[in-house]
Amino acid sequence: MIKTLTAHGNSAALIIDKPIMELLGITLKTPLKISTDGKSLVISPIRDAGREAQFQDILQRVNSEHASTLRKLAE
Repeated sequence: MIKTLTAHGNSAALIIDKPIMELLGITLKTPLKISTDGKSLVISPIRDAGREAQFQDILQRVNSEHASTLRKLAE
């Protein structure tokens, strides 16, 4: 899909079509993170920050409790 920017006041807007929004599970109220590598623009929905923090805590705990087992599996 090729899109062009649309003038929106003194800024530019990118229109995201409804099928893409449905595919990503986002709405008009979903916060989006915009990042770039200098060549490409990446727009990602921000999921529940609390859930991400909880996942990182659990991942840290699993890694610390099972570090030796995970190293053996990696060999």
